Amino acid sequence: MKELIIHNYYHQLFLFFFVIHFIGGDHELVVMGQNTKQVVVEEFKVGVVLDLNMSVSKVWLTSMNMALSDFYATTPRKRRLVLHVRDSNRDVLDASSATIDLIKNVEVQAIIGPMSSAQAIHMVLLGSRSQVPIISFSATSPSISLSQNPYFIRTSLEDSSQVNAIAAIVKAFGWRTVVPLYEDTEYGHGIVPYLVDALQNINTRVPYRSVFPNSASDDRIVQELHNLRTMQTRVFIVHMVSPLGLRIFEKAKQIGMMSEGYSWIVTEGLGSHLSSFNSSVIDSMQGVVAVRPYIAMSKELSSFGVKWKRKFQKENPDVERNLDILGIWAYDTVWALARAVEKLKSANVRFSKGTTASLNSSDVAKLGVSQIGPELLQGISNMKFKGLSGDFHLVDRQLQSKTFQILNVVGTGAREVGIWTHSNGIIKDISLVETAKSTYLTSNKDNLRPIIWPGDTTNIPKGWEIPTNHKKLRIGVPVKKGFNEFVKVEKNSDSYSGYKVTGYCIDVFDAALDKLRYAVLYDLIPFQNNDGKAGSYDDLVYQVTVQKFDAVVGDVTITANRSEIVDFTLPYAEGGVSMVVRVKKDMSKDTWIFLKPLEWKLWVTTGAFFLIIGVVIWILEHRVNREFRGGPHPLYQWGTMLSFSFSTLVFAQKERVLSTLGRFVIGIWFFVVLILTQSYTANLTSMLTVQRSDPTYSNINELIKYGSPEEFDEAFSKGTIKGGIDAAFEELPYIELLLATYCDKYMMVGEIHQNDGLGFVFPKGSPLAPDISRKILSIREEGKTQKLKQASFKSKISCSNKDAFASSNSLTLSSFWVLFLITGLCAAFSIIVFLIVFLRENRDILNDSNSTIRDKIIDLLKKFYEYDENRMITYFECNPACNEQNKVIVNGDQHAAETVDTGDSPPRIDNSPSIASFGIVTPQNGNFNTARRNSTTLNADYDIGYFTATSESDTDFENSTPRDSDSVSDVRTSALQHLMTHDVDLQGHREFEEQ
Repeated sequence: MKELIIHNYYHQLFLFFFVIHFIGGDHELVVMGQNTKQVVVEEFKVGVVLDLNMSVSKVWLTSMNMALSDFYATTPRKRRLVLHVRDSNRDVLDASSATIDLIKNVEVQAIIGPMSSAQAIHMVLLGSRSQVPIISFSATSPSISLSQNPYFIRTSLEDSSQVNAIAAIVKAFGWRTVVPLYEDTEYGHGIVPYLVDALQNINTRVPYRSVFPNSASDDRIVQELHNLRTMQTRVFIVHMVSPLGLRIFEKAKQIGMMSEGYSWIVTEGLGSHLSSFNSSVIDSMQGVVAVRPYIAMSKELSSFGVKWKRKFQKENPDVERNLDILGIWAYDTVWALARAVEKLKSANVRFSKGTTASLNSSDVAKLGVSQIGPELLQGISNMKFKGLSGDFHLVDRQLQSKTFQILNVVGTGAREVGIWTHSNGIIKDISLVETAKSTYLTSNKDNLRPIIWPGDTTNIPKGWEIPTNHKKLRIGVPVKKGFNEFVKVEKNSDSYSGYKVTGYCIDVFDAALDKLRYAVLYDLIPFQNNDGKAGSYDDLVYQVTVQKFDAVVGDVTITANRSEIVDFTLPYAEGGVSMVVRVKKDMSKDTWIFLKPLEWKLWVTTGAFFLIIGVVIWILEHRVNREFRGGPHPLYQWGTMLSFSFSTLVFAQKERVLSTLGRFVIGIWFFVVLILTQSYTANLTSMLTVQRSDPTYSNINELIKYGSPEEFDEAFSKGTIKGGIDAAFEELPYIELLLATYCDKYMMVGEIHQNDGLGFVFPKGSPLAPDISRKILSIREEGKTQKLKQASFKSKISCSNKDAFASSNSLTLSSFWVLFLITGLCAAFSIIVFLIVFLRENRDILNDSNSTIRDKIIDLLKKFYEYDENRMITYFECNPACNEQNKVIVNGDQHAAETVDTGDSPPRIDNSPSIASFGIVTPQNGNFNTARRNSTTLNADYDIGYFTATSESDTDFENSTPRDSDSVSDVRTSALQHLMTHDVDLQGHREFEEQ
């Protein structure tokens, strides 16, 4: 029994020394199992370089240890990772020294770490020299070139992979300027070129870059933040790691930069650690939008999180931290390395020592070369499996992921507001990945859930503000001599600049600002020197580049040269240059051309004078001329009056004017009518024969620009003979105003030389320019610019309302007013003379003391309407044959018989032959004088000779003679009896008719 005990004692002692031998000599470890079953497990040394004085390093170490436990707890393994941890002390040299120590002294086959990209840059050189893979899940800077460092493996996402997600957020809210804030390290600088490129692709400018040293004091941070406050931009992208990033937000809150109007976006450097920050840190970041890689929640990850929390609190009871994304990547990194080591085919895990290194060589020269390094590098690079973070898949030795989570810091933590993917852009939920069709360049803010912005508001920050050192924008305006409808500058002591500026350009600018969702205050400042002399438009634009003006509002033409130094809005007025010439209308096809020779005022005046002259002639003639007495009805006289009046237009009046005053008036009127008709005929002929003229100038250099519509008109009026012009060359907006002013005189012809039109001027990259451009498009689509133009040009836009008869070639009333004045004065003079004579002849009525005024007026009107028997004038018409044959011998004397125009023949007497003519009037004393008769009876002092001719007779009037059986006395007696018997009314008989 005692010998058995001694045997067992030596046997166990042998096993103890055997194990010690394998541990010291990197041999396999023999593990004794139950029933003396032995399993040999090879130890695989792995170095870990972290900043152990940082609490986050403890988070990652816990994850790595749990990965080892979970990996080796499932199935038996032939190799086991042994972690050798070193502290880099947050220093590049210490990290390098730790690497040298691990490779040279411990002979690790791989190194996990370091924390920072600056440390990794030096460590990867050592790894490449020794063929030891350097695996990092936290060195994310793209400044570390994987192609130049073949033994560097990144099991996390490169920082540049998130810039498109950030640009999508900026584009979604329409921000045009962004300022990045980053730390002055490899990590901070590495992302900047990629971020700027991504922002430029969406037309967003980076006017300034704010860089903070890692060791920046609080005063340095506050000073830089105050500098940012004085700028226009209010959108900031923070690319830092804690604790520097957290200090930035703490100071930003203290100076009021975490208030309404500001927008803060943090990259993965802070976004991935949001779950680990305490309540005071979260409070200082309220309203921040964060971007971090998206890791889908799974049962495995949820279970791991619970176990990790329990283990971490047990190991670090004094540290309050939560599992973050880098902790998950640390777990997957160790798992991937363990799987790659397990699959190694080579059993040679030793280092080969160089023979050329001397005793005085440095430690780097004394580093050995791993014999298994190339195979291990290849195994990790090709590793694919389902990890806690999702699909673990390295492409070119780098983890790939195209999905990012967008978070909003609000309340006590961060909540998801959207997802960004490379192929789908911004979407509200990951479940929409398969159905969304947009890309990040067309992302829309509506695809995000509501965001609580700094200042605890849902109002979207506009992205810029007027700087605190500029309360209002200083906007320059041109001082113009002409075309003031666009911009008009007047002195006004009540305004800031001492001037009042109005016009179409100002109205359009105000209309665009009214549509913005934010207010813009400005002062309009005329661009002129101390003497009041206006500067040129090129000089005005240049003032924006030297920051004398914040913008220029006016009729500034968009040109290529100007756009090189400033930004223009979209044009608010049509662009182009064309030619203007005089209008010569082709009237030959106009239906109403016969009315065109005279303007409507002249037509109306002429018509009125026709009526006036007709009335005047009737007044002067109706008492002495039976031609103006008319027929049995009073309206007959109105017809006579009107027909006489308008028949004078063609000199075809039927009635004769017999009174002296009437002939005086009608003579003057005939002269006026002659001039009017000849002028009308000449102008109508011109309109029918003269065609629209074609321009004779086609060279721009031959034409001169003018400053106002009035200058154009004056130059055209002079013509080339007097130093004027026949054509003008001008921009379309000014041509439009010219044509509005003189629409009937000028026209635009020829080719339009295109340009971009009129726009507003802003500095390069101004955030206001694109906003104003969008609003200009909006008001143009609504037709508001046209309404504003009509309001500004209201004193000019009258051509469209002119009478259709009006024409630039029409004769106007101003050309003939003297003739109408003379005619009116002559007519008035004649009427006055007539009334004086009339009242004098009837003064007995006026002097009648027994009559009232009313009776006197009635008597005068009756007298005015009656025949004037003392002045009645008649005339006779007879052809020469009649004058020779119609002779009557009375009392033995032969006298020339004068026929009386008695009008229509009297009615037949029973069955007597029709009367061919009658009317030989003789006085009782036998003298033939001009006969007069009133409307009802024959004067007793006159006898009438009566001739008859039967209708059956072959003889005509010229051959008719008194019947032989009738004496002259019998004829007179018979005629008088006939007229008295049949009550013949001789008033309407006028023309002597022959049968």
